[in-house]
Amino acid sequence: MNATATQPPSGGQPPGAACPVCGTRCRGHAPPTISSESRGWSLAAHLAGLGIGVLTSAIFGFVGPLVVLLARKDDSYAEHHAKEALNFQLTVLFAIVVGLLLAVPVVIVGVLTLGIGLVVAAVALAAAAITWIVLPIIGAVKASSGEGYRYPVTIRFVR
Repeated sequence: MNATATQPPSGGQPPGAACPVCGTRCRGHAPPTISSESRGWSLAAHLAGLGIGVLTSAIFGFVGPLVVLLARKDDSYAEHHAKEALNFQLTVLFAIVVGLLLAVPVVIVGVLTLGIGLVVAAVALAAAAITWIVLPIIGAVKASSGEGYRYPVTIRFVR
């Protein structure tokens, strides 16, 4: 058995794994050096989405990440985080619109189930609100530490 076949390439990745820098199965890169300015803009993308969203009941939460995306589209690190935050805030806006469209049927089902449907809807709404607050904070922490972040359960409107 060849001993070098099980050793990771020069970048430290296991054989066959995608490179964290370029996303392909390359020979490996040195970890990228991310400037504090890029980290700051990336952090701002996540927190601006949350902050503006809190002030506007999540309706205009997409504005902060959109501004960062437009201002820093030449910076791949900030662009990645801005796109992720923008996609998440647009997904939240989409969910709000769908929720408003389903409000009357949910109330009708809630009344027909003697309130059980309303309790389930209230728990789901609380879980969604907590998720909406926690995920951008996790993204901000990852951005400030120089890591990439991908929001779970997010529609990719902007690629």
